[in-house]
Amino acid sequence: MYTFDYQRPTSAAAAASALKGDARYLAGGQSRVQAMKLRLSSSERRVDLGGGAELKGVCMEGSNVVVGAMTTHAAVAASPDVRKAIPALAELAGGIGDPMVRNMGTLGGSIANADPAACYPAGVLGLGATIKTNQRSIAGDDFFTGLYETALKPGELIVSVSFPTPQRAAYVKYKQPASRFALVGVFVAQTAGGVRVAVTGAAGSVFRCKPIEDALAKSFTPDAAKAVKVSADGLNSDLHGSAAYRAAMISVMASRAVAAALAR
Repeated sequence: MYTFDYQRPTSAAAAASALKGDARYLAGGQSRVQAMKLRLSSSERRVDLGGGAELKGVCMEGSNVVVGAMTTHAAVAASPDVRKAIPALAELAGGIGDPMVRNMGTLGGSIANADPAACYPAGVLGLGATIKTNQRSIAGDDFFTGLYETALKPGELIVSVSFPTPQRAAYVKYKQPASRFALVGVFVAQTAGGVRVAVTGAAGSVFRCKPIEDALAKSFTPDAAKAVKVSADGLNSDLHGSAAYRAAMISVMASRAVAAALAR
């Protein structure tokens, strides 16, 4: 691992001020520290966001569930507000990694990292969430821009994420047994604005699957989702599965997610 200067400010404002020159934020460290150990990530200064309380916690703002950026996966999974308003989000958080990862990893760190197989991006896109930073608000549909890429500007700090409460929702993933990352994960939600279907693990970035959304808008049933033939164009192909296999699994996982949503 490279040598670096370590700072742990006690507020979001102080953290933003500390991010000068060759510096990077450090959230839960479940991805970033591993990259540093492999010498895939380096910077002269690491600004640890875990020192202040203002970026942590869950609250209700009207019908929206607002989750602080430094709230751990375990805290989201256990939150009474999340479990009542959006049980699908609580289950998503509870299925990430293992207990160590869930007790260290954070919502903000996960979506800022934008791993193409991470679970939270599917929740953000599937629920039409809004990401609040120290500079602006970003619609979930505009946040993920590519492989490990987001709309965040240099130095911009995620403060919280606001999740609208859906009519019904569910998340189902076909996971890699060792890492529990999604080989294909699908978040399905019936919202005030219509049906949303977000897919993670199948491509270079999370994306919405419009063919399944259109099918479910006509008939919100497992059979309607399963009948959609998803194109394999642009999907991942690796030792875990071909692009064609992942395309087929998107419809299967979507069908299971619809069934789970209807069963609530």
